[in-house]
Amino acid sequence: MTAVLAIACKELRTSLRNRWVIAATLLLMGLALALAWLGSAPVGEVKVDRLTVTVVSLTSLSVFLIPLVALLISYDAVVGEVARGTMLLMLAYPVERWQVVAGKFLGHLAVIAIAAVVGYGVAGGAVYLAGAGGTAGIPAFAWLIASTVLLGACFVALGYLASTLVRERATAAGVALGIWLVMVVVYDLALLGVLVGAEGVISQQAFSLLLMLNPADAFRMFNLVGSESASMIAGMAGAAGGAAPTRGVLAAVLLAWAVVPLGLAMLAFRRRDV
Repeated sequence: MTAVLAIACKELRTSLRNRWVIAATLLLMGLALALAWLGSAPVGEVKVDRLTVTVVSLTSLSVFLIPLVALLISYDAVVGEVARGTMLLMLAYPVERWQVVAGKFLGHLAVIAIAAVVGYGVAGGAVYLAGAGGTAGIPAFAWLIASTVLLGACFVALGYLASTLVRERATAAGVALGIWLVMVVVYDLALLGVLVGAEGVISQQAFSLLLMLNPADAFRMFNLVGSESASMIAGMAGAAGGAAPTRGVLAAVLLAWAVVPLGLAMLAFRRRDV
């Protein structure tokens, strides 16, 4: 465990030197503040607090931005080290290969966590201190930050899997971009086409299951369906119906999307020549 933490700290220091932490935090903070203030127009119409409206806006932002940031910082975590020759140096120390992957994963996940907690926390704190609507949205906002970190873990793990399976950094970058496009853009469009083509055939239970097959959609449901006010604002209440899974189930789905690809990445790296 000491080796894992040492590697995690090394990755976090590298990210600090490369300005990844600062860039990701400022990006999330700036966009979150903009959405918090510009996206609060419905507050007076639907009689909910601004913090709840902010949760809905930031959920949509996170679905697109967090996976992209996670993949950008993880796609060359293994293949890049191998190409530069630094992986051989690291493996010369008394560490197991799974410890290398686990340590680098924790270091990169720390980048996502810092960016989410600071970036979104500043936006949420600004809304709260403005006194616009009370404290009803605080629990939903806290769940948003926690689930954002978990969403980042899913895509960092997917980036690691891609990084251990390919031999070139350019290939890893292409695979990472493909993962983002499929998970964030193409999957929902394809699902919409299936729903339109099979109108009345797919039940609400089947629809919820199809959504859980994608970590981005599971994250969206976690934050929008789990809160009654957020469901009403986001238009998810009717779509979810009584078939919506609980937050516990959705959290387990997100956790599985992080653990399974990371385990496969460890297995692939164990069999890889460096």
